[in-house]
Amino acid sequence: MIGFLGGNEALIVLVVVLLLFGSSQVPKLAKNLGKAQKEFKDGLDEAKNGSDDEKTAADS
Repeated sequence: MIGFLGGNEALIVLVVVLLLFGSSQVPKLAKNLGKAQKEFKDGLDEAKNGSDDEKTAADS
């Protein structure tokens, strides 16, 4: 299901998250995690492109 988690483990994690944050906060939490993941990927792409630009500038 989720990488190394099986069905039962994922269900337990979901229940714990619901107990800790409440059902009204889970959508906000998921939205913020999605935004953070997108920003992280964008940062990695930017860093990769920056290092490629530096290599081409050094070769010239």
